[in-house]
Amino acid sequence: MPQSRTNISSGSPWEATVGYSRAVKIGAVIEISGTVAVEDGQVVGLEDPYVQTKVILKKIEAVLAEAGASLKDVVRTRIFVTDISQWEAVGRAHGEFFGEIRPCTTMVEVSRLIAPEYMVEIETTAILEN
Repeated sequence: MPQSRTNISSGSPWEATVGYSRAVKIGAVIEISGTVAVEDGQVVGLEDPYVQTKVILKKIEAVLAEAGASLKDVVRTRIFVTDISQWEAVGRAHGEFFGEIRPCTTMVEVSRLIAPEYMVEIETTAILEN
């Protein structure tokens, strides 16, 4: 029997143009697209990867709630940074959200993200327990 699919939108005009969803829930699995520190069209935490990471994780937490989940359901995060020397600041913010949950995670340096103001982008996978 096929699992039901729910696409969750952020309302971004880019979703239709690029052909993606903010998050997709199929059965117990929730995948959240790469998330950056933008609120009301403005980048938050310019030149501060710690602040950007906290903003991103708060946004992810809100999307999880919309999908009927919470941070405790997160099993993996993928963190993309433009300056790996800032890993401790990013890791500290990540630990504030996931210290006891401890999902699998990967942090990699990339040459750049879609806008130069973005220092951090995070993707997330969550699985709801039965």
